[in-house]
Parts: sequence; structure tokens; C-alpha cells
Amino acid sequence: MSVQDEKFRDRIATVDEKGKRVWIFPKKPKGSYYNKRKILSYFLLALLFGAPHIKIAGEPMLLFNIIERKFVILGKVFWPQDMYLFALMIIVGVVFVILFTIIFGRLFCGWVCPQTIFMEMVFRRIEYWIDGDWTEQKRLDKAPWNKEKIFKRVAKHTIFWIISFLIANTFLAYIIGSEELFKIQISNPAEHIGGFIAIVIFTSVFYGVFAFLREQVCTTICPYGRLQGVLLDKNSMVVAYDNVRGENRAKIRKGEDRKEASKGDCIDCNQCVHVCPTGIDIRNGTQLECINCTACIDSCDHMMESVGLEKGLIRFVSENGIKNRTPFIWTKRVISYTVLLAGLIIALSVLLFTRKDFETDIIRQRGTTYQVMDDGTISNIYEVNLLNKTKNDFKISFKSNDPSVSVEQVAKTIILKGQKQVRERILVKIKNGNLDNGLKKIEIQVYGNGELIETIKTKFIGPLL
Repeated sequence: MSVQDEKFRDRIATVDEKGKRVWIFPKKPKGSYYNKRKILSYFLLALLFGAPHIKIAGEPMLLFNIIERKFVILGKVFWPQDMYLFALMIIVGVVFVILFTIIFGRLFCGWVCPQTIFMEMVFRRIEYWIDGDWTEQKRLDKAPWNKEKIFKRVAKHTIFWIISFLIANTFLAYIIGSEELFKIQISNPAEHIGGFIAIVIFTSVFYGVFAFLREQVCTTICPYGRLQGVLLDKNSMVVAYDNVRGENRAKIRKGEDRKEASKGDCIDCNQCVHVCPTGIDIRNGTQLECINCTACIDSCDHMMESVGLEKGLIRFVSENGIKNRTPFIWTKRVISYTVLLAGLIIALSVLLFTRKDFETDIIRQRGTTYQVMDDGTISNIYEVNLLNKTKNDFKISFKSNDPSVSVEQVAKTIILKGQKQVRERILVKIKNGNLDNGLKKIEIQVYGNGELIETIKTKFIGPLL
């Protein structure tokens, strides 16, 4: 490709030479890939809107309550003490994204990303319903502000705002919980001014993204689009145009032998360009703006079928696959990331399955030393931090299996409520003569409702003899 032909890489397709926004009016897609995308998108939308309201063992399916530092995944409650698990989850997610991108390019963007699903399967479909297909949208955009245009614009943006409001409520439910959100919704806004402001802000942001920013999120804002540029290689499977088969491009002529005329299979119909939601020409090669939505595959296959040529001129294929006509290859790079990801998933699974329902920290109270009683008994004061990750309440008591060690509670009764944290103090006593150079390692048993729930090892200090 010549330098002249590469000029399209000097700027993104949605901005002209003067830096002005070029509004995209993509043609309504249709085809087998689009039908599959619709099924997947509707499933993910149902999951997204339903997850905060679905209960598993009395807990929401998903909750990220930053305010109370409480996180719920599949009904399992996680607390700040479980941050190491979240750190490992993030690492697993990053490695998965890297591996997935190396193999399939930006397929996540076109098929799973919430931005694309909402834009293409919700807002864009409403736009097709109200404004018509791409040619009608262009006509309406250039038309004067008559009754038809005003009615359609008001109707469309009103619906956009309502949907944005629903999305905002859903995302807020992920943060504060569906029950708390329902209280805000049915109460006087003055009683929950913070929640009301949050909903208005969320709604405005989502409305601005889907009504005006649109594909700009994918082409200029989202960091994943930049990330793929350093992850893709010539063996990555992406939505690509088979230039070996397609060139030279030329219009179709009835009864013509295209091989004899030195013409490729591309009939230069531009349908792949018209249907692209980011406004690119896939025939120029792999581009940052391509989200692998497969709309161009459907449109090209339809045209190939219409003129009696083989489908697959645009398809999922690697650069080497086009050049050498080879299938996907498991390179050392892909194998290495696969092994790494598998190891991380195994480690995360082991940590999740061995995760404790209780967390107990027992440390000597800061700024204190040992005390010697009148009878010669030595005592230490300990701070106890108890965390209950279950939903059940427990009456807590402490014991020691060492007969020379006695444990006394400062508070007569300690009740550890479900999913709550308690800080208390205990007094540990040891008879003089049971220390080794002023030190003794002890075990304190924590009982909940009379059952042993945890055993904590700590140190007891006393006078040097």
C-alpha cells in the first residue's frame, strides 16, 4: 500500500481534516452474525439489569458497595480483608484480556462491551425505529426544523433520557443495593438528596455518552482500543478483508469472467463501509477503530451471495492466514499466556474455596506492658478484632487449651452480628513460672455459640527471670 493510500491513518474516521466531528449514520445491519449478537446482547442486558435484584442465599448476585466496603459476587460477601482476592481477580482479568486480544483482537468490544451493546442494540435500534435507516437519517439531519424533525428529535431524546435513567438506577443498585435504591425512589427526594443527585448525574452521563459521544468512546476514549495496538500480531484473529482474493476491486458486470479481466472478488459496493458503526473502511486493513462487531462480514456475505461469488471475503482471519492461507497457530506467546492464565485461575480457585467465614486478629494492646498481680499471676491485655462474613449472629467467648493460661473478657457479653465487625479487649493471665525467658507462645480459641470457630496463635510477655 502506497503512502498516499495510507493517508486514512492520519486521523480517525469520525474527524475530518479540520478536526471537526463527522457524524456517523451506519446502515442498519442484518445477517447471521448480527442475529447471534442480538441473542447474546439481550441475554447480557437481562443479566445486567437483573443481577442487583437476584438474590443468592439472601444476598444480591452482584454488589459493589464502596461506601460500606462490602462486595458481593454470586451471593458471596467479600470484605476489605479479602482485598488480596480482588487483587488476584484483577490480575486474572488483565491476563485474560491480553490473551483474548492476542487471539481474537477486539472481539470483546463488538460482542460483550456494555457500551457497544447499549449503543447498537438499544439506542441505535430506537433511532432506526424513529428516524429510519441511514439514508433517511441523513435526510432528516439536513432537513430544516419542521414539525416532523422536531417531533422525531423530541421523541427520540425523551426515550434516550428515560433509558439513561433506567441504566443510572441499575448502576446505582450495584453500589448501594436494590433495597436502598428502592427507598430513595419511593421517598421524598429531599430526604435522600445525595442519592437523588447521584441518579441525576449518572443519568446525564449515560445520556451524553449514548446520545452524543457514541462511537467516540470506542475510538478515542476507551484505553482498550489503544491496548490492542500493542497486543495484536500477524497471527491474531481479527475481522479482516481478504485483499489477496478481493483485489483488484471493480464493479460487477453481467456475464463477465472476473479472473480473465484481472478483477478480484470485491465488487466495490461499499456496503462494508456503509454498515460500519465507527465509519471505517475495513478494506484498508486492521485499524484501531475496528471493534470487530462483524457487521461488515454480514453485509459482504450478503453481496457475495447476491452476485454468485463465494462468501468470506471479509471474515475472522489473521494477517498470516490471508497471506499464507493457514489456520490459527498456537504460537509460543499464546501458549505462555494460556499457561499463566490457567495457573492464576487455579490459584484463585484454591484461595476462594479455602476462604474463611471468620477473620480474627488478636494483638497485645499498644502502649501496654505486662502486669504482675498480688498472687504472682502475670497478665497481658489484648485487642481483639472480629469479622463475621456470614449472615448469622454469634455469642463469642474465648478459651485456651493450656491449663496454665486463663482468658477473661473485658465485656461480659460479646455479640458478633452477621456481616459485622466487633472490636473488644480480653485479659490473658498466666501463672508465674510458666514463661521461658519472659516469653510464651499461646493459642487462644474463639468460640461462637459454643462451637470452636477459630484458633489464634499469639505471644505472651512477662518479666525476665
